[in-house]
Amino acid sequence: QVQLVESGGGAVQAGGSLKVSCTASRYTFRRGCMAWFRQAPGKEREGVAGTLAGRTYYADSVKGRFTISQDNAKNTVHLQMDSLIPEDTAVYYCAVVSTNCGTSTVLLAEYYTYWGQGTQVTVSA
Repeated sequence: QVQLVESGGGAVQAGGSLKVSCTASRYTFRRGCMAWFRQAPGKEREGVAGTLAGRTYYADSVKGRFTISQDNAKNTVHLQMDSLIPEDTAVYYCAVVSTNCGTSTVLLAEYYTYWGQGTQVTVSA
């Protein structure tokens, strides 16, 4: 069974930075779809950053502020979040194994099979 563990969440003031990480067991990050999602209270889960075949994809709301990167030696994917704003407050999840992996679906939660437990990110004004 694939297991994903997120780490690195926390609380920060607006304008600050955080890095969250996703480490996998029984799964090796390669060139398939992988993505970070977030869910704020009362809102749907939304894709924020993803990778596919070495290319990166970002939601418009985080483009230029978030960076996704992969550390193959540690089998870990990071999400560096800079210039954080209160609207970034959410639980952040990583996910792998999309049943419909493609450039137009890499940030769509409905297609992912395995999810981590999530890590809370709180940005105060």
